[in-house]
Amino acid sequence: MVAFKSKMVESISLPSRDRRERNLEAAGYNVFNLDADEVFIDLLTDSGTGAMSDAQWAALIRGDESYAGSRSFDRLESAVADVMGFSHVIPAHQGRGAENVLYGTLLSSGDVVPNNTHFDTTRAHVANQGGEPVDCPVEVAFDPDADDPFKGNTSLARLREVVDDVGTERVPLIVQTITNNSTAGQPVSVENTRRVREFADEIDATFVVDACRFAENAAFVSRREAEFVGEDVGAIAREQLSYADAVVMSGKKDGLVNAGGFVATDDPDLYERCKERAILYEGFPTYGGMAGRDIAAMAVGLREAVEESYVFDRIDAVDEFGSMLADVGVPVYEPVGGHAVYLDAGTALSHLPCEVFPGQAFVCELYREGGVRGVELGSFAFPDTDRPELVRLAVPRRTYHREHFEHVAETAERVLEKRERVSGLEITSEPEIAELRHFTAGLEPIPS
Repeated sequence: MVAFKSKMVESISLPSRDRRERNLEAAGYNVFNLDADEVFIDLLTDSGTGAMSDAQWAALIRGDESYAGSRSFDRLESAVADVMGFSHVIPAHQGRGAENVLYGTLLSSGDVVPNNTHFDTTRAHVANQGGEPVDCPVEVAFDPDADDPFKGNTSLARLREVVDDVGTERVPLIVQTITNNSTAGQPVSVENTRRVREFADEIDATFVVDACRFAENAAFVSRREAEFVGEDVGAIAREQLSYADAVVMSGKKDGLVNAGGFVATDDPDLYERCKERAILYEGFPTYGGMAGRDIAAMAVGLREAVEESYVFDRIDAVDEFGSMLADVGVPVYEPVGGHAVYLDAGTALSHLPCEVFPGQAFVCELYREGGVRGVELGSFAFPDTDRPELVRLAVPRRTYHREHFEHVAETAERVLEKRERVSGLEITSEPEIAELRHFTAGLEPIPS
């Protein structure tokens, strides 16, 4: 049952097919370069693209814009303590700003950073500090058909292999991302988080949880992990986060806002060190690159994110969207994650080898056929990582409805009907930072 009603609407329109063709070519076959007005259903990301509640809008209007010591920061600090269990908070303008603050504080050149699976900006921030990001997913993580409730877990065996290979002195930090965005938004069990905590203690490493979708993860735990079945989502979230030394957070996900993020910790020394770096890169520690109004809205959003009427509606809607796509024959990564449906483009366009980016080709065809914008998370976004050819259709929170999802499913079905005629792509230009190439690289179709 939908737990909200609309109080404001925005008009959208589907550009003509000829116009979509021209837009794709002008964008260099990279949908990041499309104007939002030229997109009908925008599933590029769930980051900052959702709708805020009336309570958040009220908080936004009442936001305190004081440079130092604002009431808005007090409300955020209180919300983080109540919802996530941490006493110290350093705001940032968004999640990657928080990553810069935390990883810039903790990492040095030559360090090795294991993660259940690094996402793009996390991987880039580790590399930017001279570190080496190493993925440690469980074996079933990249099997779209495996029946496992926690395919986002960290492999403890792989963690030990990494440390045995490089030595404990080179692993000052272990990261766990919940939910695991790079493995199709799959959840992480609380038990797995406990075991990673124990391993971090064993090698004297700092344990960081990337908590941007912590509430969605807790909702899955409530349904799938025997110890916690039926337990309160908020209590599960606090339990899971309690094992971390620090969290890095994009408030644009489970903070339910359009801007903002933070680092949170109970370690006073780490807090002071991060605070110094935040002043240099983000702003004074009680605003951190955010407007006071946005901080106030995020404080409300964190509390709303663990309300069961909201979070179960959220993950159920995404699951229903996945069923719509599967019903028309689209190969879908299962079980469906909490924030997005991931399509298996390698299977859908099996005639295209990974060298010609079948995932990106599928993304382009979704736009060509129906004005739908998704994102490739395969060999184009993650070069040299041997990941499957996935396409993510990320669902903005409280934004689209069943009719929109039906349009996406119909569009994907049309792509499948012409699959043999879909050609691969080649890169014509790309940035120096390989970890970020999918944001700005240009491509062109390979002549058939």
